Amino acid sequence: MTGGSTKLPERPSAALRVDGLTKTYGDRRVVDDVSFELGRGEVFGFLGPNGSGKTTTMRMALDLIKPDSGTVSIFGSPPTRNVLRRVGYLPEERGLFQRARVVDVLRYMGRLKGLSASTAEERASEMMSRVGLGEHLGAKVQGLSRGMAQLVQFAGALLHRPDLIILDEPFGGLDPLNVVLMKEIVREEQARGAAVIFSTHIMSDVEELCERAVLISDGQVLVYGPILEMKEARASSTITVVADRQPGDVPGVDRVESSDGHYSYRAQDGASADTVLRAFLDAGIAVRRFEVALPTLNEVFIEEVRRARGDR
Repeated sequence: MTGGSTKLPERPSAALRVDGLTKTYGDRRVVDDVSFELGRGEVFGFLGPNGSGKTTTMRMALDLIKPDSGTVSIFGSPPTRNVLRRVGYLPEERGLFQRARVVDVLRYMGRLKGLSASTAEERASEMMSRVGLGEHLGAKVQGLSRGMAQLVQFAGALLHRPDLIILDEPFGGLDPLNVVLMKEIVREEQARGAAVIFSTHIMSDVEELCERAVLISDGQVLVYGPILEMKEARASSTITVVADRQPGDVPGVDRVESSDGHYSYRAQDGASADTVLRAFLDAGIAVRRFEVALPTLNEVFIEEVRRARGDR
């Protein structure tokens, strides 16, 4: 696990590798020396607050925006047109032709990726059925709900069975059932051998789907590596107590969260879990459970962003 950007070792197994990407608009550096890679068949999280540079990085990876410096390789090659045919991309913004029929839009998207018209139509029918919208194949895009349009665009990203799938905030506008459906399809694509990177600020989705992730803020890499390692590195300062109540004062902690008798404390530097337990015992409060818990990825995210911005 690393913080900041370092020169990546050469790995021929990488599906996507970005190395030292930098992009400046005016006097603002929106992406600042960002490096990471994901392996073939991996589902990888690309995390950061809104405006942190995630979308700009993805667009540079797809050669939609030219970086000021740094390199991108996809399966060991620069992102040329032929290489990009192996990539499926779901952008955060909806980009479907509103007055066209869904089948025509999907056929067009398939043709752009090198499919014949007949194969594109066949795949369009398959994918629309898979996302539960088979009966809407002949409908016009403008008549679809936001969530339905998102699923159509998702289907279009997978139409050509890409080897690398890039999803930018893919669950926006979806109800919980369709979020579950999209996650199932992501796992199916991984089982097929595709690499998947999805850019999001929803930490629970990343914890569920990914083993590794990179976190950026203000255009810079803060943490990069296995998610479990990120959490284990911070476990000693996260303490959970289950009790009927908590003491009026718990020394040595800088944050307290409570829910239905579960109290989570964040120990300050130098404080220990014993300090928290002693506060309960000295107050005569029976403790039903006490543990030094792994923090959630959301807690890691908040801590690292605060530290980077000097809020701690």
